[in-house]
Amino acid sequence: MRVHIYTGSLALVGKSGVGQAANHQRAALQSAGVEVVTQWQPPADAIHINTVLPCSVRAARKARRRGIPVLWYGHSTEEDFRQSFAGSNLLAPLFKRWLCHCYNQADLILTPTPYAANILQGYGLRPPVRVLSNGVDTAFFAPDPVRGAAFREKYGLADGQKAVVSAGHFFERKGILDFIALARRMPGVWFFWFGHTDPALVPRAVRKAMQTAPPNLCFAGFVTQAALRDAYCGADAFLFCSHEETEGIVVLEALACGVPVLVRDIPVYKGWLTDGVNVYKAADNAGLQTKLAGILQHRLPDVTAAGRTVAEERALPVIGQALLGHYAALPRRQAAPAPLPCAAHSL
Repeated sequence: MRVHIYTGSLALVGKSGVGQAANHQRAALQSAGVEVVTQWQPPADAIHINTVLPCSVRAARKARRRGIPVLWYGHSTEEDFRQSFAGSNLLAPLFKRWLCHCYNQADLILTPTPYAANILQGYGLRPPVRVLSNGVDTAFFAPDPVRGAAFREKYGLADGQKAVVSAGHFFERKGILDFIALARRMPGVWFFWFGHTDPALVPRAVRKAMQTAPPNLCFAGFVTQAALRDAYCGADAFLFCSHEETEGIVVLEALACGVPVLVRDIPVYKGWLTDGVNVYKAADNAGLQTKLAGILQHRLPDVTAAGRTVAEERALPVIGQALLGHYAALPRRQAAPAPLPCAAHSL
């Protein structure tokens, strides 16, 4: 089988979860023996689209004219667009209409969790919506004390010094204001936020909070996957305060690295992440602080082995085999007939 992963606009989202998901898809398919292409020739058996920009719509229509079935990965919803860029709440209803226009070009929509699928099904989309995790590279993201020690040495963390990491854009939705507040409440703990967003797109309230962040909080910027892995391995906890997700690739990465994971108790995790079993959850900042202190002081049971199992169930070879099944079920159609030469119209 040959699959075309459309790359026309991926460069614009390369530092986001969408870009990472596309990388996962390529690796997952290759592990399943699928030939992955990024060009229109030779023709593919299916096209896989991740982005929701105008060029993506054109690519879907081009594929359909050529008889190539279209699988669209539904990474985005109106709900997770809100509380992101400056002005996102005003644009959210229009964004939802655009999402529907994009997704309706597909023969099948995949989205990473039942929660996200329920949202998209509520949009009244024509194509069926199915669930498949973004997956995680469990060979790359794995417990490694040596790499963890390298992270701690790089940032000058003394033996016994507690370190908490998180990752994402500088969005209110991602919980950055809560992360800053928790760092202020826990001055004896080092907090690290990995990721970057163009300052012009960051809402004023977030910029102000970052400028007045406490001294025990380090905004480490955008780093390589290897550096992020080292941070997971060297941290005492991964704290993800996000208020809305369709899955959360960084959560899967942290679970794979065997670091204790604490997340906000939001619906997206229902059914696959369980408080006190494979992660810890809390509903608000007070609860997050209490649970985080319990993790750091080793007063809560160690759930990292069960967390690693969650990641292994979503390892890239598993995702590759599941993708094969979805491609096989895509409808096949005839390519549109080529237009007749001009001379033929005069016959």
